[in-house]
Amino acid sequence: MTNAVKSPINIVWLKRDLRLHDHAPLAVSCAERATLVVFCWDPEFWLGGDHARQHAVFVQECLAEMRKGLRRLGLELLEWPGSMTEALSAIAARYHVCRLFSHEETGNLASFKIDRTVADWCRHHRVTWVEYPQNGVVRKLKSRDQWTTLWEQRMREPLAPALRPVEPSPAMIAPDLMPTVPAGNDKPRRQRGGRAQAEFVLDSFLSGRAQRYRGGISSPLRAVSACSRLSPYLAWGVLGMRETVQATRRAVQVTQEQPHDFGPAMLSGLRAFEQRLHWHCHFMQKLESEPELEIRNLHSAFDGIRDEALSTVESQRRLEAWAKGQTGWPLVDACMAMLRETGWINFRMRAMLMSNASYLLWLHWRHTSLHLAREFLDYEAGIHWPQSQMQSGTTGINTLRMYNPVKQAMDQDPDGAFVRRWLPSLRRVPDSWLFEPWRMPSCLQQRHGCVIDRDYPAPCVDIGLAMREARAMMSKAIRPGHHAAETADIVRRHASRKSAYTSRDKVPAKSEQSDHRQQTLF
Repeated sequence: MTNAVKSPINIVWLKRDLRLHDHAPLAVSCAERATLVVFCWDPEFWLGGDHARQHAVFVQECLAEMRKGLRRLGLELLEWPGSMTEALSAIAARYHVCRLFSHEETGNLASFKIDRTVADWCRHHRVTWVEYPQNGVVRKLKSRDQWTTLWEQRMREPLAPALRPVEPSPAMIAPDLMPTVPAGNDKPRRQRGGRAQAEFVLDSFLSGRAQRYRGGISSPLRAVSACSRLSPYLAWGVLGMRETVQATRRAVQVTQEQPHDFGPAMLSGLRAFEQRLHWHCHFMQKLESEPELEIRNLHSAFDGIRDEALSTVESQRRLEAWAKGQTGWPLVDACMAMLRETGWINFRMRAMLMSNASYLLWLHWRHTSLHLAREFLDYEAGIHWPQSQMQSGTTGINTLRMYNPVKQAMDQDPDGAFVRRWLPSLRRVPDSWLFEPWRMPSCLQQRHGCVIDRDYPAPCVDIGLAMREARAMMSKAIRPGHHAAETADIVRRHASRKSAYTSRDKVPAKSEQSDHRQQTLF
């Protein structure tokens, strides 16, 4: 068969945009001609070390629901068990591919490499690839000065037209092969994938749960319902950023118009949530502008200060204890236990986990971040890697945030309900010893069934000593006046220019440009 007799088609490549609502590539492609919708299980992406079984199953749930919606429109979903270029070549052998449509993606280095490979294929086969933005990340951004203005323009744009029934999709059958996805077990209590579930969670937050947002997001117990819980749906594009921002703003308007139906906490929570949506894109822009943030320190002053090669037995022992939740610090271990079951923990606890690993255990952020990427159902590379470096002190423009796990437990879990829920071995330990069980006299350890190094591990290191050593090492790495030019350049490339989207609790009114100590929490 020659090109002259092949039927012309468009292809829509699904990436992290697993929805039908506000989907510009689908809307434009279907308005032009017959369209084939493709999702690829590229092993280069799925076996890169930062994804786990839970991510693949979540995506499968999203695709299963999406397939039903596509069929109602006359479209079929082609799931290809390999690379996108393999899929494109197979399709091009049967049809004349006119245009390829997709959303832009700010992902890990593997996805960046895949995009380059697809771009090469399109150039070679003279296929036009049209990409649409789907959030506030700006491709080829020349200056951060205008980013906030561009973000606001994106969020105000009308949603893509609703999809209507079209001519049936071209027939295409994928190879009868199982997709190559990470081995291991799914998480039994993670959030479920799919648009219906995403809409339910969004509605429950905007219509009520948001009133608990500001007061509850730091507590690992209360955050389960106080946080929006939208992060996995935003990460995989089951919900679009623009539609979420617009829905939030409508909820703000309703709250303002009906103040007697909602308390002041509702309006405060909605506004704080919108700020976090802005910061969501702010951090993704960092990785978009500098993809190598995934593998190297943002500031070179910190190169070599930690064991990046994980070359010592002690480094390996500490990493294993941290990853398994056997550090001997109850709040840290409880957080790891919750992650193993649910794939989610609130932001403050995430920051604590990274901080403890980087400062107290002196582990390189690359190893600990890979573990957390696999643990977080809502792993979003554009947020994950910049945040990992920020919490590890390697940006050069943020203050060192060293979380004391005992103090955090006292502040965020004062009655010990969270620790006892996730660590059965500590349930009988009295409140006075719960967060420092290693200090219990041996007779009390026996009485309460928590013998250290038998029922519960001893601490990996001494907290006070580890903090002092970490501060000394970080101060030695970057000294005032020695790295001013590089620090200024990092501020120019990555720092926020807008103070209107700052958190009242955790972000000073000054921008990062004028205050390198800024700390941002989502």
